[in-house]
Amino acid sequence: MKVLIIEDDVELTDTIQKYLQKENMLVECSGTFNSGLEKVSFFNYDCILLDINLPGGTGFDILKYIKELKLKSNVIILSAKDSLDDKLLGLDMGADDYIAKPFHLAELNARIKAVIRRNNHAGQEVINIGNVILDINNRKVVIEDKEIEFYRKEFDILYYFINNLNRLLTKSSIAEYTWGDQYEDSDDMDFVYYQIKNIRKKLKEANANILIKSTYGIGYTMKLA
Repeated sequence: MKVLIIEDDVELTDTIQKYLQKENMLVECSGTFNSGLEKVSFFNYDCILLDINLPGGTGFDILKYIKELKLKSNVIILSAKDSLDDKLLGLDMGADDYIAKPFHLAELNARIKAVIRRNNHAGQEVINIGNVILDINNRKVVIEDKEIEFYRKEFDILYYFINNLNRLLTKSSIAEYTWGDQYEDSDDMDFVYYQIKNIRKKLKEANANILIKSTYGIGYTMKLA
């Protein structure tokens, strides 16, 4: 699960980031309007935590941009303004939720999971694809009634494929989703190849009826066998 925090309060950002990372989320941060806009333009996120008042612009303008481009990211507005007008405006513009500061981190975590669950796979916490069962909250994979161990990155990639069943995913999009912008400094995509190689092996050994097919020089597609 990949989250972007667009928030100019450095201390709050650091606190949220550390908490969500303990919940096995990949977290990236941005402290200004321009850097936030750049990240949503070039990268994909499961959820964006969006402050309203930012240096250089407003969160509402970033939200408008997200909706105009029809990006799939879920958006939760973070704001010190606990006003009805702001809530109504944010929700009317397409935000998935709105939480006023100060808030409990456990509540924020629950809301992130809720909006993602609501918008992915019709709100299912457990996804069934063929004979593969993916328990999102507990990060477990069960194939034919047997739990198969998937390491963190393997689980993240498998989840990304299942959310994009029958779609061609480029190597760079897989790397960006799984490692965030850390991969930008490297042109080497070998890590994507080896992670997918391991996933394929585990799926095959467990007799899963989903396949990951290669498109030479471009990327991969997950299909039902």
